[in-house]
Amino acid sequence: MASTDESVDRYINYLIFEKGLSEKTIESYSRDLARFLNYLKSNDISHLSKVDTPLVLKYLIELRDTGLKQRSRARHLVSLRGFFRFLVQEKMIPKDPIRNVEFPKSTLKLPDVMSVEEIEQLLDAPNSKTPRGLRDAAMMELLYAAGLRVSELISLKLQDVNLDAGFVRVFGKGSKERVVPIGQYAQGKIKQYIQSARPALLKNAASRYLFVARAGKPMTRQGFWKLLRSYVSKANINKTITPHTIRHSFASHLLERGADLRAIQEMLGHVDISTTQIYTHVAREYVKKMHEKYHPRG
Repeated sequence: MASTDESVDRYINYLIFEKGLSEKTIESYSRDLARFLNYLKSNDISHLSKVDTPLVLKYLIELRDTGLKQRSRARHLVSLRGFFRFLVQEKMIPKDPIRNVEFPKSTLKLPDVMSVEEIEQLLDAPNSKTPRGLRDAAMMELLYAAGLRVSELISLKLQDVNLDAGFVRVFGKGSKERVVPIGQYAQGKIKQYIQSARPALLKNAASRYLFVARAGKPMTRQGFWKLLRSYVSKANINKTITPHTIRHSFASHLLERGADLRAIQEMLGHVDISTTQIYTHVAREYVKKMHEKYHPRG
């Protein structure tokens, strides 16, 4: 089971550094996956490629028979779905055995999003008078402006940003290329950063990457995660904010203001429109709140 355990370790590292999930959530996913691995061992299954849909359904039935409530079973399925989707993306298994397994949507937690006011507080937090502060401001502006994944942000090269035309070229999952427009705020911050802060950070070193850290090295996921946490604290935002929260906020704010779901799908780089549709639930909640607040009989 060494390869199976290693696969889980890789997935957990992905959740920590790519998704930036909270420690509590990571512990929950780890417990769910550990329980599933024990189930595989008890059924003499030594490799994840041998897991099929009937086996997953049998596992869920066993969870039910042990007295696990519907909400907890749905959480287990969420854990497994994310895990097997990751394995397929990383080409560690040929197909996803969870893909066609249904579960009640009412038990799923909607993605956390920030208000526009919170986004503004966060983006104003860096000290743009220093090279590092200007770099950090440009990174966060671009993250929100284009709805990027943190891995996409730190992988950007200088030639990937066209400030005259106002777009950024992104290579997402599976090296799939997409072009995303960026607004004047992000354009302005990036231009300032490239002209003054980036040369100061490079100190005569050379780098093809847009955002650099010490000695011209590219910014890491861990490094960006740390600086984001510091700015969340500085902005006095009392909720857990991750790079993915900003991506969720990008999509939700667009949808709230009338953007087409297909356009948001293109900007996010989602292959399947069903992945993007989660934001329609967020938007409905927003519309409901606005109705309750402003309608005379709301």
